[in-house]
Amino acid sequence: MQIYADNAATTRPSRTALDAMIPLLEEGFGNPSSLYSIGQRAKEVLEDARARVAKAIGALPAEITFTSGGSEADTQALYTGAYLGAAKGKKHLISTKFEHHAVLHALAALEKEGFEVTLLDIPEDGVVTVESVEAALRPDTALVSVMYANNEIGTVQPIAAIGALCKEKGVLFHTDAVQAVGHVAIDVKAQDIDMLSMSGHKFHGPKGVGALYCRRGILPRNVIYGGAQERGRRPGTENVPAIAGMAAALEEAVAHLPENAAKVSAMRDRLIEGILRIPHSALNGDAEKRLPGNANFCFEGIESESLLLLLDDRGISASSGSACTSGSLDPSHVLMAIGRPHQVANGSLRLTLGEDITAEQVDYIAEAVAEIVERLRAMSPLWRDLQEGKCQYVIQ
Repeated sequence: MQIYADNAATTRPSRTALDAMIPLLEEGFGNPSSLYSIGQRAKEVLEDARARVAKAIGALPAEITFTSGGSEADTQALYTGAYLGAAKGKKHLISTKFEHHAVLHALAALEKEGFEVTLLDIPEDGVVTVESVEAALRPDTALVSVMYANNEIGTVQPIAAIGALCKEKGVLFHTDAVQAVGHVAIDVKAQDIDMLSMSGHKFHGPKGVGALYCRRGILPRNVIYGGAQERGRRPGTENVPAIAGMAAALEEAVAHLPENAAKVSAMRDRLIEGILRIPHSALNGDAEKRLPGNANFCFEGIESESLLLLLDDRGISASSGSACTSGSLDPSHVLMAIGRPHQVANGSLRLTLGEDITAEQVDYIAEAVAEIVERLRAMSPLWRDLQEGKCQYVIQ
């Protein structure tokens, strides 16, 4: 049995996305900046995709700028908010300790340019409190950036409440919604979101394409220089086939969001119930305030790398955290941020389910994880020390 359970890393492009892309790769290859008919047809496809993406999140077409993906959109949003604030003498930025590295590294770069950054602590349940955001606000705060849903543990943040607070205080609010778009209902106007980042390959679109929403009146600051594409906001010839594929995938995801979320949430809960039967295991993050398909665990007495390799032998594709940091030997900064100690964070497993998951597959995953954890613990000196009482269990 082959089971793909790493949809937070990337999703399989849908048939709908591929059908939108293939004709444009074969025949509709024109440059949308060209004046002749082939180019203008590509321009029409581009603007239609812009309108469809905007509609999916409650935005206006003019508020959407296409990018190469979520990382670029995050960087552009942060630099936009930071420098709009700096023009008014405000150089303080607020974010959280468990953001994606696209945000954390951009903030670190902005610190080198003279901005001051406050990273909020994260409670054990993985849900940022509005009170912590409010306590960090200062008269010179230019921007608050809080991810919509965490990419590792899947916890969904109180975005509407944070947006309302920022609006009240006159502070720009950005959310990295890469994991959330297409999986939870989003309305940028109702939720008082000023800027939002998304990436096509997280909701069955192609890789290498994303979008940045900026509320009307916010002019994105360039992070790439060149021509006048995207109304001068993002130079470079637009990848029309990928943009069309992303728009088609997002439109389909939003159209079927309620039934998909209900099905996947039920399968997620079945998986959590099965895996938590393993002694000294724990779910990371709030059990309810989380993405439909995300289940993230820690197991005492094992290392993630061995677990993942043995799961792969069983035909199960999974991860221990963000694919962007898979080459790092350090424990997850997300798990450390919610208080997991080093030795437990190193034994983590992220399973992210897709809409095609079945109960049979979920049960197979749970059984395989239990068997592999038992096998690895049997070979672990740390587990032996725990059983002999030489050290204390962290997960009871």
